[in-house]
Amino acid sequence: MTDPDAGRTPGSASAWRRYFSVRAGDWVFAVVGMPLALVCGAYALAVLYAGTLLSLTVLGLPFVVVALLGARGLGGPHRRLVGALLGATVEAPAGLTRPHGLIARGRVVLADPVAWRTLLYLVLRLPLGVLGLLVAVGLPLGCGWLIGFPLWGRLMEPDSPPAAWLDATSVLLGLALLAGVPGALRAVAGANRRLAGWLLGPARAQRRVRELEAARAALLADNGDRLRRLERDLHDGTQARLVALAITLSLTDDALDPESGPDLARLRTLLDRARGQTEETVAELRLLTRGIHPVALDGGLGEALPGLAATSPVPVTLRLDLAERPQEAIERAVYFCAAELLTNIARHSGARAAGLAASVRGGRVRLTVRDDGRGGAAPGGGTGLAGLAERLAAVDGTLRVDSPPGGPTEITAELPARL
Repeated sequence: MTDPDAGRTPGSASAWRRYFSVRAGDWVFAVVGMPLALVCGAYALAVLYAGTLLSLTVLGLPFVVVALLGARGLGGPHRRLVGALLGATVEAPAGLTRPHGLIARGRVVLADPVAWRTLLYLVLRLPLGVLGLLVAVGLPLGCGWLIGFPLWGRLMEPDSPPAAWLDATSVLLGLALLAGVPGALRAVAGANRRLAGWLLGPARAQRRVRELEAARAALLADNGDRLRRLERDLHDGTQARLVALAITLSLTDDALDPESGPDLARLRTLLDRARGQTEETVAELRLLTRGIHPVALDGGLGEALPGLAATSPVPVTLRLDLAERPQEAIERAVYFCAAELLTNIARHSGARAAGLAASVRGGRVRLTVRDDGRGGAAPGGGTGLAGLAERLAAVDGTLRVDSPPGGPTEITAELPARL
């Protein structure tokens, strides 16, 4: 007996399973969302038609203002429906400002990009909803009719001779179309997710402001923690060492008492102790100030990154293409990002080799760190990637992680060369 799965790789089998597995929410959205799409699409088309007719009258602008407010309100149910059934979280836009006076408020509504984008969504959602309903309901019913065509033909015309070629073509066409239903349904659901994300969320300027506010808050919190930690280290460590040094110098002064003559042996011991305390204090101060501005960056990334690679326990292959020198804040962010990623490789990856590539071209800085370790790295997994992403976001940078289980891992940071 032959195995029907013989010769089929596990990857292809899992790919077929993924293809034929359809989320129940995608199908429910195509069916349940159609009435809402129909009502809201009719509202949007009526608004556009009536607004065009009334544009030359006194009632034109007030009508458009009210219609835009209504369209803005209809975006909420669509966002909730997309989140509940399609699993896509669409962030709600910021509310409208409320200046004094009806004319000023009407001007704000007319200039509101969220309302206009929501109105456009309602118009585009109507044909997409019709397409989704056809794919979710109409196409399977049509496939069933094609597959059962030989039976329907026998029932309707029992005395006519069967057309074998027509029956075979009908069944094969029905099966082929039925096999395409899962992919078509996923494609329509993906189009609905993208359309909602583009038009129902905050405008690009509003989203940018929110991202910058979040990045600024994270940066301020991080700087506050660093300052408190630096203050604690200076108080508990460096200050204690300086007090001990002052006591040693005071004892040295006592050893120089002219009445009994200087105790040379004790003086030598105290001076050796003072020298050691001074060296330890200087070393600790150097360690504390390293996180403020690395000395290695005085010569730029071209000198700092090779130093990082040389100190890594994992062998690092370095590739640099630094056509221009970025701004100081950008250099510092890239340096700390590279140091954190190389530290993660040494601590968590189990890698035997790593690669670090940095380039500055066209006003953009790209840092890529690869390793051949076990993979599975993700923000929030205890590797500090979430904090690293927040630090990059504060300078308008992004962090992209590609780390499948089993490896390899590739993490790319991109940020502007100038702020």
